[in-house]
Amino acid sequence: MARIALHTLGCKLNFAETATIARQLTSAGHTLTDWEAPADVYILNTCTVTHQAERKAHKLLRQIHRRAPEALIIVTGCYAQLRPEAFQNEPGVALVARNTQKPYLAQAVDDLLQMKSVSLPAPPSQGWSFWLSSSGEGRTRAFLKVQDGCDYKCSFCTIPQARGPSRSATPETVLQELYTIAQAGFKEVVLTGINLGDYGKPHGTDFLTLLQWIEKKGPSEIRRYRLSSIEPNLLHDEILDFIAEHERWAPHFHLPLQSGSDRLLGRMRRRYRRRLYEDRINAIRRRFPLAGIGVDVIVGFPGESESDFQETHLFLAELPVSYLHVFPYSERPGTLAATFSDQVPWEVRLWRSEILRELSQRKKAVFAQSCIGHPLQALLETSEEGLTENYLRVRVTGGEVGTLTPVLLTGTQDEEGLFHARIINQPHPIPTL
Repeated sequence: MARIALHTLGCKLNFAETATIARQLTSAGHTLTDWEAPADVYILNTCTVTHQAERKAHKLLRQIHRRAPEALIIVTGCYAQLRPEAFQNEPGVALVARNTQKPYLAQAVDDLLQMKSVSLPAPPSQGWSFWLSSSGEGRTRAFLKVQDGCDYKCSFCTIPQARGPSRSATPETVLQELYTIAQAGFKEVVLTGINLGDYGKPHGTDFLTLLQWIEKKGPSEIRRYRLSSIEPNLLHDEILDFIAEHERWAPHFHLPLQSGSDRLLGRMRRRYRRRLYEDRINAIRRRFPLAGIGVDVIVGFPGESESDFQETHLFLAELPVSYLHVFPYSERPGTLAATFSDQVPWEVRLWRSEILRELSQRKKAVFAQSCIGHPLQALLETSEEGLTENYLRVRVTGGEVGTLTPVLLTGTQDEEGLFHARIINQPHPIPTL
């Protein structure tokens, strides 16, 4: 048996898949170790959303080979799916596995260790299958992949090629995995997907019905559910009403905007415009005055003028949102946007990104200030740190791990970005199996 180290770049889906691979490896008798520790096999799960993510993958591979020249290195993930040839000249790389081949990596590791020929299944010719995956964060929070792939054709994105078409787990499979997660002791589950609101293909059960199944039939030991990013055009009123009516569902939403310019949204081939996006934000606020609302923004998309950027900046400044995730546009080979002639200089992209990140810090502070005086429920991940239902990380004193603890913010944010809070009564421990 071998010592194996795994490392993940990119999204929560990648983390969930890495965790599933890790469980398969331990079931096969292998020992997991830290990425920085000596190992016999290193597995890197890559991302291709930006060229920085790709550069980081190559940097990590070269560091590992210098540190452990005799170790076997396996590369998988979206970068390996789209451009497996990019790793041909990387020293030490013994295997490049596409996303569709991730479920078979545990067997591939055994074959490599026994110096056998590795035979991974070929990429599917009749469509992509769905591979259920989940991961844990700390001792209390788990991420469950219920949907994968995307049928949208945004002009900047390679995810449809890297992840395949939209597809999802059946409700029965989701429920089975939730009971497994509950038995492992996790108290919060985040439902994740590439295009989460498009859940339902090919079996036909829509996303709202899945949420209803989970609420009615899921394990009572899971005390909180949360949605990951969801497209604004798919966040229907019925979903918001459901969350408002069921206390276990967190009032926290992450809606990608990408641009506040309708002209650029058209060039991006997004399926909404400013008016719809603003309507969805207001629909959330009407139901959840203290909801945490995150926004994805791409800065410096081809053709973005100073006027377009100012339009985006003003739109975001006036929207009642809580924080921003800001990304400078990165040209992706094979996308329509990469062929546009009016690329924005990198120094302009970086400057505009910094402006929006500063806006995000102000938004976050204003949002936290609005929560002062209102009781919140923090799920404590350590005795001193927890996450509220509306996605504020708080620092407390004298807490008990694994409890939903009523807290009040004091208004102070420390150097680590945590908001100080005080416990307002004795927490009730969450029952365990």
